[in-house]
Amino acid sequence: MQKTIFITGASSGLGKTAAKLFQSKGWTVIATMRNPEKETELNLLENIKLLKLDVTDSKTIDETISYVVENQSVDVVLNNAGYGLIGPLESFTDEQIGKQIETNLMGVIRISKAFTAYFREKKDGIFINITSTFGLMGFPTCSVYCATKFAVDGFSESLFYELAQFGIKVKVVAPGGIQTDFAGRSLDRSQHASYQKLAQKVQEGYSPEQVANYSKPEDIAEIIYKAATDDKNQFRYIAGNDANTLYNERNENGIENQIQNIRSQFIF
Repeated sequence: MQKTIFITGASSGLGKTAAKLFQSKGWTVIATMRNPEKETELNLLENIKLLKLDVTDSKTIDETISYVVENQSVDVVLNNAGYGLIGPLESFTDEQIGKQIETNLMGVIRISKAFTAYFREKKDGIFINITSTFGLMGFPTCSVYCATKFAVDGFSESLFYELAQFGIKVKVVAPGGIQTDFAGRSLDRSQHASYQKLAQKVQEGYSPEQVANYSKPEDIAEIIYKAATDDKNQFRYIAGNDANTLYNERNENGIENQIQNIRSQFIF
């Protein structure tokens, strides 16, 4: 039987790549985005349905998902929508912080809550939430972004236990760097004069040379597909060579040692 995946943030980057992959594997894809009328690729593919959805709009979320589950069986929900707020904490406005939390964290919580009763009643379903390497470790100029991704990781782990009794799986995919426009279009950068050296050091990680070493979105999408189809109760999927290197370093050397190592790189 043909399966269906519901994807947020499918207009670009990893979300769009995942939509194409699942479609190529014979799935029905419900690809959601803020401006579906601007989409020029996914709308041409068979078995992909475009829906307008803003993950910061709780009213629209409830209305859209109610419509979806009344008209379509859904097997997997991919919470992918998000962006990076980058800069020292002092440079952020309350509005910037609130928008980051609303999109990266509250969007995941609201989408998950809207689908939970549906999955519980059918005693089946998978949530796959995209976190980040920075949902497992902190990094300078990423304080609020890390806060949201750490929160999604903790939220997902709690839900993993909570929904197990109903046959519902909850998984996280934690990528490292990805060769998408995340480092461009999907970044909101703020600056502060007192942190110029720090910002320059961090910026080295977003240079064209470094981005060239990031994982391809197609490779991360394959891990998402694996999480959706491997029938395992595995919770966390680390995605990308850089992500695995950092994660293994943390596990092997200990969290405190890794923290001190990273700290030493940013003392001027």
